[in-house]
Amino acid sequence: MPTEDELFSAVDALLEQVAQNDLPSPAERRRLRDAAGLSQAQVAKVLDTRRETVASWESGRNEPRPPQRAAYARLLEKLAERFPAPDEASAPDPEPAAITEPAAVPEAFAEPAPVPAPAPLAPAVPVAAVRPAASSTRTLASSRRPGAKKAAKQLAPAAAVDGRFENGPLAVVDVDDDGQVVAYCVGGLVLDVPAKTLPALVDWTVEEARLGQARLHRHGKDADPVLVLTAAALERYGLPAELSPEERRAGRLAAGHKVLKQIARAGQQLTQRGFGAWARVYRDPEGSRRRCVQLCIPAWGALPVEEWDNKNAPQLPAMHAADLARFLGTYADRVMTPRGTTAVTGLELMTALRPPTRAQKDEATGEFRQAFNDDALTRLYDVVECEVPDEHPILKGKFARHHQRTPAEMLMEEPYSWCRPLTDDECMQPYLVAIDVNMAFAAAANGLTVGLNGPTHLKNPAFDPALPGSWLVDLSHVDPAHAFGGTVDAGRLPSPFTPTGERPTGPAWYATPTVAYAVELGFDVAPIEAYVRTQTGRYLDPWYKRLRDAYVATMADLGVTTTMGGQEFLDAMARSKDADPALALVLKAIKATAKGGIGKLRQRNRGQVPYYEPWPALERKTWRPDIRAAVLSSVRVSMHRKMLKTAAAAGVYPVAIGTDALVYPSPGPSPLDFLPHTPEGKPAPGSFRLGVSPGMVKHQGTQTVLWAEQQFEEQGGVFNIANLIKTDPTAGEGE
Repeated sequence: MPTEDELFSAVDALLEQVAQNDLPSPAERRRLRDAAGLSQAQVAKVLDTRRETVASWESGRNEPRPPQRAAYARLLEKLAERFPAPDEASAPDPEPAAITEPAAVPEAFAEPAPVPAPAPLAPAVPVAAVRPAASSTRTLASSRRPGAKKAAKQLAPAAAVDGRFENGPLAVVDVDDDGQVVAYCVGGLVLDVPAKTLPALVDWTVEEARLGQARLHRHGKDADPVLVLTAAALERYGLPAELSPEERRAGRLAAGHKVLKQIARAGQQLTQRGFGAWARVYRDPEGSRRRCVQLCIPAWGALPVEEWDNKNAPQLPAMHAADLARFLGTYADRVMTPRGTTAVTGLELMTALRPPTRAQKDEATGEFRQAFNDDALTRLYDVVECEVPDEHPILKGKFARHHQRTPAEMLMEEPYSWCRPLTDDECMQPYLVAIDVNMAFAAAANGLTVGLNGPTHLKNPAFDPALPGSWLVDLSHVDPAHAFGGTVDAGRLPSPFTPTGERPTGPAWYATPTVAYAVELGFDVAPIEAYVRTQTGRYLDPWYKRLRDAYVATMADLGVTTTMGGQEFLDAMARSKDADPALALVLKAIKATAKGGIGKLRQRNRGQVPYYEPWPALERKTWRPDIRAAVLSSVRVSMHRKMLKTAAAAGVYPVAIGTDALVYPSPGPSPLDFLPHTPEGKPAPGSFRLGVSPGMVKHQGTQTVLWAEQQFEEQGGVFNIANLIKTDPTAGEGE
């Protein structure tokens, strides 16, 4: 039998474990620590725990457990004695009583809350640093409760965020070593998931997980939470590891699957696209509150390697769930919560930053109604024959079968694909150096005026560069060499008016930037016909700025900043390739978002319906082939303008262009060996400039002239060497 002293000792130990159940509030815990001048790391070291754990105690996310609880309570008690709270007399007035809210307004008409200021981005760390150690997983597993969080090593101290979405925009759902379903969130946090079925997982996400992203514009909508399901999560929730061939062709899970029945029994719904790689499961809104969750299933092709991964050495299939959360979370923070492919997300970003509608209060009735925003694309308009692709319904019966439309019948604004033979002097140079324009499509969208309404047809109009649209005009007389008094050899430059670089032979349809460039070169133009838009705006400006900031921030994390130029920039770019594999994937996804978003403006029929039948993309307000044409026209014109300035300054000419990559003969293997500079060592005005900002150029690769000659002999000249000179296979950004 234990002695009396042993019993008393056991009772004292028990009392110690439950001591101070009335711990101070989380805010008071932090106040006491700050008042004492202690850091979270110091407290964590004394209590034999982690700094992230102390942070979660001070934020109210978690409560301390034995044996640290009693010791933490004692620390707070002693600190409270030394640093008492301010007297009530000097305390600020209490918060006023809550005001009764008016009845909820439907979301489409509700006046949105102000957009919170963006939080500063966390610095990058090696991918492995965010992976929770197996030992910590085992240690915390025994003390879990539904909804409890444990912290992996975070990227940086958590910044102030919208309380509704405090756990970030998305989570990767996985099964840990103990068989527990967990959700890895941004910043290293991990949520225990109590849901046993997929419908329960959706409800838990909406009601408890606090996932999502605040709107990017005050008139926009908050982003729905995204759950990325790993292979283990698919198995746990009764979903197949991969779709059958028939399901892959349909792009969705076959009707009658047991999970679809579970969703129906739970009263949840799917969108018309069904349950595919990117599925939306939702309940009807509660007033203005959406109850929707988007599911991302990489095993079914949700994150194609061409957009999200490294084609030569794929990383995503073996990536740990915590790393995947960091990768997608960084993309979401800098761009937006992914909505599907990078192209889909790029298009969604446009409308998120330029919402078509807003809530407007009727002063007479006091009710909210829907109003259109003047700076957005708000409705479907009539299309123009010359601007649409061959399979568009409007062209049915217009041309003979298999007719190839000519430039006089079709607007052919596309990126450059041009190559020419080397001259004798160029063959004497030892190297061919390829340079690549950073974020070419996004840079071309910067400051571009586009049409926001429908087309107006004009006959024999005077050209007006302020009117975006399509112009039928003869530019065959325009010779760019005359812009520099004949000092430039125009025969070694491509024409700025055609994607092939060939000089036009007669009237053709052009977007406004192309015709404006002909006027800029000093030539008269006489349009025969035009379709113009009279309501104009710089619709793509916020889209460009968002992607520019994302690109520049990610490059800075990789060690390349906007202050670098010349050799310093080239050296930093060489080091960046080995800096952080996950951030390299983020960078690739950002570039794919820019080019894919522009491409989506003229999404073609991908076999969904027969020729000349309407396809789903035509129902979007953002199906605007005229805007895409204006962007691509601007890309080509901007490149040609810099080619002219470079030729005039240094007498060097490109020998090939592939979309946004240019190949120049060079006496040395570096772009610095041929790019012109002023006597002060600065880039020649108006020429190509090395740097990280969109519109500037980077080194894409170097080959020898002998290599090029061998390629011409083997290929017979029917190829473009700009597509082959790539030191970094992911350097190009062609559409």
